[in-house]
Amino acid sequence: QVTLVELGGGSAQAGGSLTLSCEVSEYAYNMYCLAWFRQAPGKEREGVVSVWPDGKASYADPVLGRFTISRDNAKNTLYLQMNNLEPDDTGMYYCAARPGDNCGVYRDYEDSGYMGQGTQVTVST
Repeated sequence: QVTLVELGGGSAQAGGSLTLSCEVSEYAYNMYCLAWFRQAPGKEREGVVSVWPDGKASYADPVLGRFTISRDNAKNTLYLQMNNLEPDDTGMYYCAARPGDNCGVYRDYEDSGYMGQGTQVTVST
């Protein structure tokens, strides 16, 4: 059983910061590919950043240089630090996990992975 529990969504003004967290069940945290997704109103869900079990990360272009993924191995928790937020960052953010390799293939999380319940992020001008 893989569980993912996201916390930390909320509202911010453009240019501000928010930090999301995702508590992951232990086996998945240590062995699976992990990622953050988001879905803006009226748009498809998209991958934001993925991280390998060894800590290597890959960021989508829209967030490169603004978002940072990190891991707290003692807590089996994944974090997403979001800085210099823009209104286009508004959406529901999801934590995801899946077995396998090539953790940067976002479609595979939708096809054969697990998603949390999501947390809302709203960025205003």
